[in-house]
Amino acid sequence: MYQDDPEVFAPPPGQTGAAAVEILSAEKTYPDGTQALLPVDLRIQQGEFVTLLGPSGCGKSTLLKMVAGMLEPTDGRLLVWRRPVHQIDQAGRKMAFVFQAPTLMPWASVHTNVRLPLDLAGVARKEADDRVAEALDMVGLGKFARALPRALSGGMQMRVSIARGLVTQPDLLLMDEPFGALDEITRHKLDADLLDLWHKKNLTVIFVTHSIHEAVFLSSRVVMMAARPGRVVEEFRIDEPYPRRADFMVSPQFTRHARQLQDSLLRASGFNDAEACA
Repeated sequence: MYQDDPEVFAPPPGQTGAAAVEILSAEKTYPDGTQALLPVDLRIQQGEFVTLLGPSGCGKSTLLKMVAGMLEPTDGRLLVWRRPVHQIDQAGRKMAFVFQAPTLMPWASVHTNVRLPLDLAGVARKEADDRVAEALDMVGLGKFARALPRALSGGMQMRVSIARGLVTQPDLLLMDEPFGALDEITRHKLDADLLDLWHKKNLTVIFVTHSIHEAVFLSSRVVMMAARPGRVVEEFRIDEPYPRRADFMVSPQFTRHARQLQDSLLRASGFNDAEACA
């Protein structure tokens, strides 16, 4: 950890709040000996919006998949509401994962795509259809329920993917760089919509991105990671009020946070300012 920067986030003394996710010295080494992650210790409180930021290969997606239970840690533990990940239902909680690509069934309607996790869970058709309609309304696609994915823009397809995550009524939403392939205007619109959903549904969100601006706009806290091997090096609190709108992105506060993250990202990438300007 970098210890000399006074802006690095340190939790205030006596901080309270339920822990949604606890990552306890969790590490990952692959069978070929590649160490993807050094031991990571990280606590995410219920209701936080935490972004994982860092250079390519730093283990952001690996860590996210470990939280989701898609990858097993080589050592250490991951708890979700104080239980192992595979026991999340016993804690009365649900989790959803939104991938980089929408991964929609091209032959199925938007409604059928969104209903898929409910069908797999055996939810009764009437209840499932009602929940799909609600989820599509939340992402602004209520009028496109019968459309096929090929009829939708990239941003609309990503909204379908988010609706498919929301239809399970999750408490924890994991998002692996979901807007990275979209144009800047669409990306910002979806970022703003995501913040609205986070607030309305009282979600806990862990979000992976390569974008400093996206991290500042969205996050209550940013976790900086470095590569070779992957590890957490710094944490920053973005102590700015919500809701955040477009004017926040041209404010002095936004610029200050973005510069801090840029400097941290350069350190995490192994560059200094002089090298970056060369």
